Amino acid sequence: MRTDDFDFLLPEELIAQTPLEKRDNSRLLVVDRTNNTLEHKYFTDIIEYFEPGDCLVLNDTKVIPARLFGIKKETNAMIELLLLKDLGENIWECLTRPAKRVKVGTIVSFGDGLLKAECIGCGEEGIRKFKLIYDGILYEILDKLGEMPLPPYIHEKLEDKNRYQTVYAKNIGSAAAPTAGLHFTNGLLEQIKEKGVNIVYVTLHVGLGTFRPVSVEDVTKHKMHSEYYMMDKSTAEILNETKKNNKKIISVGTTSTRTLETIMNLYDRFVECSGWTDIFIYPGYKFKAIDNLITNFHLPKSTLVMLVSALAGKELIMRAYNEAIINKYRFFSFGDSMFIKR
Repeated sequence: MRTDDFDFLLPEELIAQTPLEKRDNSRLLVVDRTNNTLEHKYFTDIIEYFEPGDCLVLNDTKVIPARLFGIKKETNAMIELLLLKDLGENIWECLTRPAKRVKVGTIVSFGDGLLKAECIGCGEEGIRKFKLIYDGILYEILDKLGEMPLPPYIHEKLEDKNRYQTVYAKNIGSAAAPTAGLHFTNGLLEQIKEKGVNIVYVTLHVGLGTFRPVSVEDVTKHKMHSEYYMMDKSTAEILNETKKNNKKIISVGTTSTRTLETIMNLYDRFVECSGWTDIFIYPGYKFKAIDNLITNFHLPKSTLVMLVSALAGKELIMRAYNEAIINKYRFFSFGDSMFIKR
């Protein structure tokens, strides 16, 4: 299976640069994998596809202002850090640019010394480990110094930082938003509850594993970076009950999906747990946890396109993407939505 098999040509003008004024006004392409059909809707129509007793699973991770711009103390060179993974004891794994200027022992200063970072380890592909040095509360300092880590294809300034957070974001720790959830409003979630649908939350802190491009020709040779996940007891019990009653588990986003599938692969049921996952889902994978998926339109040749192709079949997904392009859907993080159902 070749990475190029998941390529498609996307006109640049279809890459959404800013969020819509109203989150749930986005368009929705419904992909029915049983009947092999496509249907054009709006996101507020998503409630039509839920039944009482179904379970909607949301990733409640919260994005930190993880992009920092500082000065290398020895040379005054500009260094950019993207905080990816909290390793404990104020040590963070970071994506570093330009990485070649940062060696073990290099100190980078941010905000006139309000925060300092000392490199204590070097990895591949621009990854460095830093010991953070500061007084006070780290996340308050990041609120002052950091920027929201918008993807590189977004060139417009984000006026409201909260628009790169879901309305239910709670657990701080992500380097990117779980963007499929950006379409939900509190009002829409209330309507879904009123229909008798259970809403539960998992946490997966989005890091390099989700948005790192595939650089190998053979898909099976790609290695995912690990990301931290959590599931509590209440969520596990509701999900197990949903399965027992033959109701549908609807996952919101590829991050929720990877969390659910990781847990089912480990335990063959849902349990209270936490850990690190590097699960890579591509065609040929047999889903154990989810029935339906709400997702955005993803980058060509990405692991995310491969995941949705595993669920719906590559041919149907590529047909859906072509249909979306013809109908000028908005793509990527601030773009429109897709619902893959059976």
